[in-house]
Amino acid sequence: MEHRIRVLLADDQSILADGIRSVLSSSGELEVVGIASDGFEALDLLEKCAPDVILMDIRMPNMNGVIATQEVKRRHPEVKVLILTTFDDSDYILNAINNGASGYLLKDTSAAALIDAIKNAYAGDTILPAKIARRIVDAARMVSSDREIKLKRRFGLSDREVEIAIMIYEGFTNKQIASALKLTDGTARNYISAIYEKIGSSSRSDAVERMKEAIK
Repeated sequence: MEHRIRVLLADDQSILADGIRSVLSSSGELEVVGIASDGFEALDLLEKCAPDVILMDIRMPNMNGVIATQEVKRRHPEVKVLILTTFDDSDYILNAINNGASGYLLKDTSAAALIDAIKNAYAGDTILPAKIARRIVDAARMVSSDREIKLKRRFGLSDREVEIAIMIYEGFTNKQIASALKLTDGTARNYISAIYEKIGSSSRSDAVERMKEAIK
């Protein structure tokens, strides 16, 4: 039998966690190896249960899901973390994803979508429901227009390039930019190459430094 994906649940609401466990157990491809009620317990079970994917609630006592995600990725970068929550606040979303989460799911997700999301995260995909992707784009757009004007003037970027440049500046990966802006990976890469060329950089870190100078 092929490898069953080992899933660890981290959620302080035990009724919800039990419900999710029974949903996941209905799939022959997944195996729930543990349930944690806060971030500390999740890190403890991470070592004991060796999960492939962690379904991580954001709002938990003692250690929240964002901090726990950061710590999981520091200790075991290969473990995928999917944020599962009722709370669709863009700051939390950005924080969790910038700390290495593979994506974000709302708790009203259907059973089938939840199972698919775990399998896709395990396969290396970024999971961002359309509602969440829009929030991320809005968060990127909310940065002051002053920044945008400075980048446009300094480097002669188009509106779309400025939008993507700011996302690069905020620490988004190419894949996250493509997902949030509904671009193919190739199109996102083309935009990013054009931005680097206009900024006069050959690397992301250098581009970010030059933008920092321009925005000052």
